[in-house]
Amino acid sequence: MMAEEQTTKSPLTKATDKTKRSSNRLLWVLAGGGVLVLALLIAFVVYLLSPGTPTDRIRDIFIIFMALEGLVIGVALLVLVVQLAVLINLIQHELRPILDSTTQTVQTLQGTATFLSEHVAEPVIKLNETVAALGAIVTALKFVRGRSKKQ
Repeated sequence: MMAEEQTTKSPLTKATDKTKRSSNRLLWVLAGGGVLVLALLIAFVVYLLSPGTPTDRIRDIFIIFMALEGLVIGVALLVLVVQLAVLINLIQHELRPILDSTTQTVQTLQGTATFLSEHVAEPVIKLNETVAALGAIVTALKFVRGRSKKQ
């Protein structure tokens, strides 16, 4: 029965199942990594609190680690600034012309709609009003003529 269910699944459903499994696997790996880091941190604190620990050497290593971390953060900020410059360039040189073209197209369509309204729709509406008025007059004249013959 399981083989029948798997053969009837669409490729999209299969891809979604694979994505769910990989995201669940990633979640478990991240949770395990977090627990491992927490355990190592607790073990490190217990080691530092024991008597006779060479804290001066650990302090020096920690200072070096913090300097390296500062360098990594500096590089990350530099990359961020470069990416921001690329984004601003993209907006100015590619998105702005598209927006200008779209605005011009909308203005042209607005002008076309106004022109059609004034030169096509309005005369047709006035002609319909005139025809309706003439029809009402003709109907009224027939009604009046018909009454005078009966009397």
